[in-house]
Amino acid sequence: MTKTLVIQPVSRIEGHAKVTIQLDEAGNVQDTRVNVIELRGFEKFCVGRPVEEMPRIVTRICGVCPWSHHLASSKACDAVFGVEPPPTGRKLRELCNSVAYMEEHILHFFILAGADFVMGPDADPATRNIIGIIGKYPDVATRVVKVRHMCAKMLEVLAGKAIHPDASVPGGFSKPLLAPERDQLRKMADECLELAKFAIDFAKKNIFPQYLDVVKSLGVIETGFLGTVKDDGALDLYDGKLRLMSKDGTFADFPYDKYTDYISEHIEPWSYLKFPYDKRAGKFSMELDSPNGIYRTNTLARINVCDFIDTPLAQAELEEFRNNFGRPAQLTLLYHWARLIELLYNAENAIRLLDDPKITNFETRRKVEPRAAHGIGCVEAPRGTLIHDYTTDANGILTDVNLIVGTTHNNAPINMSVKQAAKAVIKDGRYDQGILNRVEMAIRAYDPCLSCATHKFDGTLAVRIDIYNHDGRLIDSMAN
Repeated sequence: MTKTLVIQPVSRIEGHAKVTIQLDEAGNVQDTRVNVIELRGFEKFCVGRPVEEMPRIVTRICGVCPWSHHLASSKACDAVFGVEPPPTGRKLRELCNSVAYMEEHILHFFILAGADFVMGPDADPATRNIIGIIGKYPDVATRVVKVRHMCAKMLEVLAGKAIHPDASVPGGFSKPLLAPERDQLRKMADECLELAKFAIDFAKKNIFPQYLDVVKSLGVIETGFLGTVKDDGALDLYDGKLRLMSKDGTFADFPYDKYTDYISEHIEPWSYLKFPYDKRAGKFSMELDSPNGIYRTNTLARINVCDFIDTPLAQAELEEFRNNFGRPAQLTLLYHWARLIELLYNAENAIRLLDDPKITNFETRRKVEPRAAHGIGCVEAPRGTLIHDYTTDANGILTDVNLIVGTTHNNAPINMSVKQAAKAVIKDGRYDQGILNRVEMAIRAYDPCLSCATHKFDGTLAVRIDIYNHDGRLIDSMAN
């Protein structure tokens, strides 16, 4: 008899999901699906709002990554109003982006995903978490919590508050950075840099060498990659051109407001998430043996698509990474290594921006006037390329909103990685909590934010109710 395994909830991610694994009669994996079981609907209910409200509204999509939506929305508003923020306004936005990156990468590596490596994937779930890490490495945990809290304080100094910010506005930034505030932030940035240097050194000595066999076998797929680079090919997380790389390393560069020339969206009836794909491939397929049009975003993608990193410490780490794994690197669990390279880059970038004399200029925004227009804003969120696409009428009222977030781009790859992981670890009907946790590890590598990713709403809900009897046998299903 066939059997269905359900992992619910998927733990230590942002949002809610379950994994359904279908076993064949021999007890081997026949199929898997990552079911996202939440719906937001921001794209629908933002229609009819004044566009200048969007940078404040979209921060409520997610309390973990509000800054990414805040900045992408502000850039889309800039385009709608036809304005370019003054240099200081742009620098303050980029500084906030780098600080938010540090806070989030620290969170994911040490608190959400790190327990799988520090405690081990087979450890008791009661200790395979941040509490277990605190018990094993109390000094490290104390330092991590301190610096992550410090990043939140830095954002409060810059913008008034760290969560659900409203400081970035159409045309720039709402408040200048005073010299005493800059001096305060500069000291904090130094401490962030020291943690970033420690984190990658700690991981390379105590974590990555122990799990190279797992890295080389779990969730492994081959795809293209999407990320943002400067005109010279350097890594850029706030602005630049998009680079869509094929799995063989060839790539195409294009302005982010031309994304629809390269990216289409596929729909599956069993998920509220859309499935973006490279439209040049002609059709969508996420079959493991014949994927078509699939690309990935997030840390590993950005490390792959950039030619170099324009800060010295992160560049040195990138060179070591490429010497070990090539370009493009395809191993899914390398997302964690790439995450630490980005943590280092953002610490260096924050210091670079704070040392820029223009950062304390008082001209931080330009005046805007409503008009009928179409505007697109794009930033690299920690979880991947984030696109906000707005259309307004002559009064500046939104008539259409489209959001493509990092986890949405990764929807198909996540499903593929989970299927590969399940096939690799579940054999002949044998499994335990450690084996099922390895399947979850393939998801956690992507640091998904499912609250961010589920937006589209066409007025219908794809609801399915499964009814099981007392011994777990499915006896009926109902769907609308």
